[in-house]
Amino acid sequence: MAFNFDQWLDRRHSDSLKWNKYGDRDVLPLWVADTDFRSPECIIEALQARVAHGVFGYGGAPHELIEIVVQRMAERYGWQIQPEWIVMLPGIVSGLNLSVRAFTAPDEGTIAPTPIYPPFRGAARLAERRQVNLPLTLQDGRWVMDLSEAEAQLDGKEKLLMLCNPQNPGGTVYRRDELLAQLQFAQRHDLIVCSDEIHCDLILTPGLRHTPFASLSEDAAQRTITLLSPSKTFNIAGLGASMAIIPNPALRQRFNSVRQGIVPQVDILALVAANAAWRGGESWLAAQIDYLRANRDWLTQQVNALPGLSMATPEATYLGWIDASGVDVASPALYFEKHGLGFSPGRDFGDDHFVRFNFGCTRATLEEAVSRLTRAIQDRAESASLATISSRRHG
Repeated sequence: MAFNFDQWLDRRHSDSLKWNKYGDRDVLPLWVADTDFRSPECIIEALQARVAHGVFGYGGAPHELIEIVVQRMAERYGWQIQPEWIVMLPGIVSGLNLSVRAFTAPDEGTIAPTPIYPPFRGAARLAERRQVNLPLTLQDGRWVMDLSEAEAQLDGKEKLLMLCNPQNPGGTVYRRDELLAQLQFAQRHDLIVCSDEIHCDLILTPGLRHTPFASLSEDAAQRTITLLSPSKTFNIAGLGASMAIIPNPALRQRFNSVRQGIVPQVDILALVAANAAWRGGESWLAAQIDYLRANRDWLTQQVNALPGLSMATPEATYLGWIDASGVDVASPALYFEKHGLGFSPGRDFGDDHFVRFNFGCTRATLEEAVSRLTRAIQDRAESASLATISSRRHG
């Protein structure tokens, strides 16, 4: 079956957070992580059938969806899980916040790599918990966690290690030995681990395989809360069907206790969409991976050809983490916005020298974005040249 990812769908008047951010300004929105692709027909048809039923009362436990998740984890990742481990959530961000509040006390802290998806930082801030940030370093073209000097930053009150696997914004697919090193770190410091694995189905580099952190060993399983969702994979983020997989019954009870009366159950239409996505969306997903890989490869080549910019090839996700420190502007995100490019500011992730580029868009949109990016770099070079000439004249 052929899928048309080049199809342009106008989202400007669809209540899209992404496309409404800049109003009527001529700015391409390339920031928040949803794609511009039409979701698979299996999802649309399932939603239409459910809506046609006409009754939208309170939903119960999604038994079929849970069975699908159990089977999917076993078949795709070799991870054997039990149905009772699954806690349904209306979003991954709520899972991050619940984990911080459930597993740390006010005088205790969290640990997270940096740069990192902003809600990791926000979850600690909102709960008024201290967060130790462990730097990611670029090694052989991959953003990996540097644990070598981590011990010196700890005071012994850290209780929660927050991981992002695959990594956002760097796009790293962690290898088993790298995950084992993180597990050993957690064991040494008796840490509970919250692992956001929302991008696990979006592996772009052939030959790589996602490894759930909790699947490393029984010890890993008993200390880990794994957060999953089909939302990024199938572009249904607005429907909010997510889950936490928590094998340890004591941790699961603490997690559920904190969410009572605060975090609602998942919307029944979101459950329908998630069920349809994971049951019937595989051929669409395979085609999307091919399209995203082509976008990634072309974007990486174009960015690295521009002076002042560099970008490591992301192994997963549809997000490019671009180092703009060579452009010599106070805020790369604001500078590029003036040239019609709406990137995610690196400041939100922990490094203002970067921007995050969402390439989950049509090739035509991507080409226009790169054209604007090229003009922005050229304009900066011309301004620098004029400033140099002026300085010499008045020197």
